[in-house]
Amino acid sequence: MSVFYNLDDRQQDILREVGNVGAGHAATALSVLLQESVQMSVTAARLCPFDEIADIAGGPEAPVVGIFLQIGGQMNGSMFLLLPMQSAEHLLHQLNLTGHEGLLFEELQLSALAEVGNILSGSYVTAISELASLQITLSVPSIAVDMAGAILDIGLAFSGDIADQAILINTQIWQGQMNIDGHFFLLPHPQSMVKLFSALGWDNDV
Repeated sequence: MSVFYNLDDRQQDILREVGNVGAGHAATALSVLLQESVQMSVTAARLCPFDEIADIAGGPEAPVVGIFLQIGGQMNGSMFLLLPMQSAEHLLHQLNLTGHEGLLFEELQLSALAEVGNILSGSYVTAISELASLQITLSVPSIAVDMAGAILDIGLAFSGDIADQAILINTQIWQGQMNIDGHFFLLPHPQSMVKLFSALGWDNDV
């Protein structure tokens, strides 16, 4: 099934509102985890064609940390959080878990990054659930360190039949002088995309 949406300014504003509410939840949770004040902002919130996802993450061959979760309840699909290597290293530094070789991370480091991904993803799902009045559940996160293209290929294979677009929420996290970038992609199944957009107040007119 192919579903493709064109959004007007009002609909783009709704996506940004989802991102901003989620960022507020996430900043509070990350402040507790990192034990320091954290600020977050959403630099982009829009629909993104699948073939652009790897490019947004720096290109198919860019090394990234990818956190993957599946969505259930009244909305089905999956989500990714892609962290550039520098951003992942900044987070580990703040958690006093520095030190790795290339793409090889220790189990404790991967567990900590997965928890950050879980917090961010859970915050955005909570925002969607609140704004759309949908009951949504999340699976336990899976984490991988690899090239962006390889991580996306594996995740999309597990996602099954999905629409032609993802909801992109680009996030910046500030802690002191440290800047951390994250690319969050929500990939609803086609029927869930229709349900989500309808619940948020618009229909597909294309």
